[in-house]
Amino acid sequence: MTDPPKSDRRLSDGELLGLHLGGDHQAFAALMERYRRELYAFLYHLTGDSTVAEDAFQEAFLQVHLSAAAFDQTRPFKPWLFTIAANKGRDAMRRRLRRSAAPLDATVAGQDQRTTYADLMPAEIPAPDESLMNLETRRAVETIIARMPENLRAVLLLCYFNELPYKDVADILNVPLGTVKSRLHGAVKHFARQWQATAKRSGHDHEQE
Repeated sequence: MTDPPKSDRRLSDGELLGLHLGGDHQAFAALMERYRRELYAFLYHLTGDSTVAEDAFQEAFLQVHLSAAAFDQTRPFKPWLFTIAANKGRDAMRRRLRRSAAPLDATVAGQDQRTTYADLMPAEIPAPDESLMNLETRRAVETIIARMPENLRAVLLLCYFNELPYKDVADILNVPLGTVKSRLHGAVKHFARQWQATAKRSGHDHEQE
């Protein structure tokens, strides 16, 4: 009989990765399970396709497995994982765009480092730690995010929904810190405009009923 699975509740990401390097396959499975929901959600919203997101998830953890020995375990694991996943997701999107020949809008709003996403996000939008109250709201949020330009969508997902620090997001996207802030400013303004337009359409539809 095999040993019972080790509980990962008391182990850090680095400790699980170290156990994996020592030959504990259950430790790597526990690490994947720890990030399955969060990382898949990020990739799904980044790519807009469940199959592509699942493939990118698997490719990301394959890369983690292959590169684990070279990773500095004194560094946080999550930003490294999301860097790999973001690259895999973008690669998948480029392959898809080459097939569809539909370029993404690369417009970025002007920089304003005095304003944060928290200042701009409409109060009606559920915060990252709140569950969306109904299916209609959740679908509206997902639709707006899916239609955003990729560079704005990625920074919004990482900063707001995954709550990563600006510096980590800059490392993940391989852009300067100021670019993260300016893109985030543009992303939340874009989101706010689309949310207001969605709310107006919804109110108009209800009036006609």
